[in-house]
Amino acid sequence: MSRVVYRTCILCEACCGIAVHLDGGRISKITGDERDRASRGYICAKAAALKDLHEDPDRLRYPMRRTGNTWQRIGWKEAFELAAAGLAAVQREHGNDAAATYLGEPFVHNLGALLFNDVLTAALGTRKRFSANSLDQFPKQLISHWMYGSGLFVSVPDVDRTDYMLVIGANPVVSNGSLMTAPDMPARLRQLRERGGKIVVIDPRRSETARVADEHHFIRPGTDALLLAAIVRCLFTENRIRLRELGSVVHGLEIVEKAVAEFTPEVVAATVGISPETIRSIARDFSDAPSAVCYGRMGTSTVSFGTTASWLVEVLNIVSGNFDRAGGAMFPTPPLDVMRLQPPTERGRWRSRISGTAEFMGELPAATLAQEITTPGDGRVRALLTFAGNPVLSSPAGHQLSDALGTLDFMVSIDFYLNETTRHADIILPPVGPLEHEHFDLVFQLFAVRATPHWSPAVFDLPPDTKSDADILIELAAGLCRARGGVGHLAALALRALSGIGSARAARMVLDAALRAGPYGNGLRPWRAGLTLRRLRAAEHGMDLGPMRPCLPDQLPERAQRRIDLAPPEIVADMLRLRSCLGPASAELLLIGMREARTLNSWSHNLPGLVTGHDRCVLHMNHADAEARSISTGDLVRISSRVGAIEVPVRLTDSVAQGVVALPHGYGHGSDGIRLRVAAEHAGASINDLTDPAAIDPLSGNAVLSGVPVVVERCAQTS
Repeated sequence: MSRVVYRTCILCEACCGIAVHLDGGRISKITGDERDRASRGYICAKAAALKDLHEDPDRLRYPMRRTGNTWQRIGWKEAFELAAAGLAAVQREHGNDAAATYLGEPFVHNLGALLFNDVLTAALGTRKRFSANSLDQFPKQLISHWMYGSGLFVSVPDVDRTDYMLVIGANPVVSNGSLMTAPDMPARLRQLRERGGKIVVIDPRRSETARVADEHHFIRPGTDALLLAAIVRCLFTENRIRLRELGSVVHGLEIVEKAVAEFTPEVVAATVGISPETIRSIARDFSDAPSAVCYGRMGTSTVSFGTTASWLVEVLNIVSGNFDRAGGAMFPTPPLDVMRLQPPTERGRWRSRISGTAEFMGELPAATLAQEITTPGDGRVRALLTFAGNPVLSSPAGHQLSDALGTLDFMVSIDFYLNETTRHADIILPPVGPLEHEHFDLVFQLFAVRATPHWSPAVFDLPPDTKSDADILIELAAGLCRARGGVGHLAALALRALSGIGSARAARMVLDAALRAGPYGNGLRPWRAGLTLRRLRAAEHGMDLGPMRPCLPDQLPERAQRRIDLAPPEIVADMLRLRSCLGPASAELLLIGMREARTLNSWSHNLPGLVTGHDRCVLHMNHADAEARSISTGDLVRISSRVGAIEVPVRLTDSVAQGVVALPHGYGHGSDGIRLRVAAEHAGASINDLTDPAAIDPLSGNAVLSGVPVVVERCAQTS
């Protein structure tokens, strides 16, 4: 029997609609859903590879227990008892903060995990919480917290209506948007140019996005804040400040003017590698365009001045008159009013004992996790729970973290792969795959350029003796409460409420209530029309509730006094540190990461459809830099930094700036004890064996993953 199930892809933020074609209970193919209201048939290679993920023979289906270097399958009851007992024993002896948690990026693609993780967090009661957020986006969210009153109130480029898009340190053609849910970015950018608009890309690499832009300018890695400060200064000095309707809402304009006064185009040009004339031209074109928007992402976040650069992106959009208006930077109106449903974001309630960095949104810098484990003293991490993450490959000095994980008293991983991180676990609790449970893209509606909610039904029923992520979180929390004698009032109440409902039904009930109470709902008044889960489920190709719309000042949080703080004092103070970076660029090579079009996170390297063709883990190097070091394409080179060294082949290209080398992330699958057969055939080396855990953005704690000083040498040839 053949049938088609329509849902969304959960592998990246684009949330494209897919059609899963089934023949006799097996997937015959996955195609784009031509009638999907958001993506309209577009998918990339990753979505088609969901078939490989579902059928991957390496994917774990049952709980595993490690004994020495061997693994054995155990039952769920025993697995939960052992996991809870091990974590509880460490906490009884050393305190709650002796156990830590780490959440990987796939966590936010899972409705059940998002809804029920707080139950487990309450049961653990630890402040040692880490996630991939501080390896990626914390600067952007911290700026939103300071300027707008919430780290969840994030501005998004209105790419569909803008006339001028300035892209800094981002590659949306490959990422399909990041903190910007916008399926089929290639088409969106093409349409931008077809309507007479202009795209300008600032990047140390001529990326896929740069290749379709009107202009591309190389920049020295890590100097984005200097460039942005100079652009903003040009707007002040040329009387181009236009606050429009936001004049009464924006506070601190004079402080910003003073803060950027020293950063003239002439002063910053030598450091950033862009001429004063070009900087002024960008500022004027941005200002003169009918609408314009600046978009900065990973390249502006994963540097020492990530928070300051993210701030200046917001400042540029605001002072140019391109904020909260069509074609500029706007705030989405998601179908769930997350601002009301979530407690206010906080910062500084405690600090990292390693770096002294203030917690943000309940998390500490992931870059410090290895030191939290190995540094003696109160609060030392002795037990770890990881969820869908592989920090050994994604966090700085991953080889050091791997060594540290081997010293833990106890470790539990919720993951369906035995990878470079989970191989250190004592217990692995594998959830079912993404096609085996229902889903709603809760997080990514917060960043959507159009409100396009989509309910995703399960393609397959839960196989016998398997559990969803939500079930694992709930049952592990219950086990912890028993092992610790009933810990956490919130957890106990939640677990009692869930015991007779079941996680899937509970998730649907919560989602339905939230939709009804949201901006498109009926306000929980059944006699009124509005968005409900029933209506959403009936729309198998999703719904289109329209583009972003102006919402200020009404939607600014009340705790922010419904105003925009244009000059947070912490950022203004950081401008003194930024001044110290001015001066001629050094001659050292700087390493940046790069995103491969056909792969995503490290686990995607185990999907055959995504790793075919040429070797992708190669160092991209400028011809001039290679000639100076007697290096040719195909040579094996040694890359060394302050914290480590790796060897990879090199590919010579003019697509990276002179003085810059680029290496894809997520590789390094040569460890003993992993079960990733396809990935092992394409092992490569990990870029994060070179990144430095001591290098973080001091304001947000975000790891510095870009602009790492390295030495590149040709390896001696062997016969």
